[in-house]
Amino acid sequence: MTKTAWVFPGQGSQEVGMGIDLIEIPEAKRKFELAEKILGWSVIDICQGDKETLSRTLYNQPCLYVVESILADLLAEKEGLPQLVAGHSLGEYVALYTARVFDFESGLSLVNKRAELMDKVGAGKMAALMKFDRAQLEKVVNETPDVVVANDNSAAQVVISGKPAAVEAVIKQVKAKRAVTLNVSGAFHSPLMEPASEQFQSILESVAFAEAKIPVLSNVEPTATTDGGELKQRLAKQITGSVRWWEIMLQFPKEGISKVVEVGPGKVLTGLIKRTCKEIDLVNVSSFAKEAVSTR
Repeated sequence: MTKTAWVFPGQGSQEVGMGIDLIEIPEAKRKFELAEKILGWSVIDICQGDKETLSRTLYNQPCLYVVESILADLLAEKEGLPQLVAGHSLGEYVALYTARVFDFESGLSLVNKRAELMDKVGAGKMAALMKFDRAQLEKVVNETPDVVVANDNSAAQVVISGKPAAVEAVIKQVKAKRAVTLNVSGAFHSPLMEPASEQFQSILESVAFAEAKIPVLSNVEPTATTDGGELKQRLAKQITGSVRWWEIMLQFPKEGISKVVEVGPGKVLTGLIKRTCKEIDLVNVSSFAKEAVSTR
């Protein structure tokens, strides 16, 4: 039996026009309408609008959650649930929804509040480093105040996050093939997000987490669990904690996973998995148009 995992991308994977092909599907239409009541604005309008607006955290995160959740529901109806789920940053909320830890509305309300709080936090910077000396990076980050590894995406790619001067100091000291400043509103997944995290906790506590129908790998703790209480505790640490995606990928073979489906726009996660777990078959589902499903 093929064991399959579904993975869900986060902020940065958005594409103008995503989700538009879903509008005429009755269940998808119902969720778009429900989302508009919760958010006070139209996901479809934002997805059909300009790139700059869609890229803004305030709109980006709810749009990704809605589109990915609809795709996950359609895929589950067609193929049944997978054996494991994981999501990158914002994508973890879709993973939890797919595992039926909470319902669509509760998840969207959490994501909407998360986006509002993160959008307001400024005075931070994030930068991606590619092909670097990991030992050197760890040493420099440990010796530099106000900067952390926010996303440990693979052996050859990380994102650092913190105060602008601290991020620049690390970039200058660490030899990397490429360093790219990210277009984000704050120092996500770092201690600088603590004010947003504290405000988010009361909202998170108001949402009941059920036992997951399938195991979930969390960003801050990449071991599989179905325990609702444990999953809530892990999610509570996510805004300030590092995304340990490299460890999540390495966990797939240990869990017997031989196929991974990336559900959502783009191919960022399958690209990382392809270079890390070469034996795993990969599929991308960014649409339900026939040509939008590609398999390796």
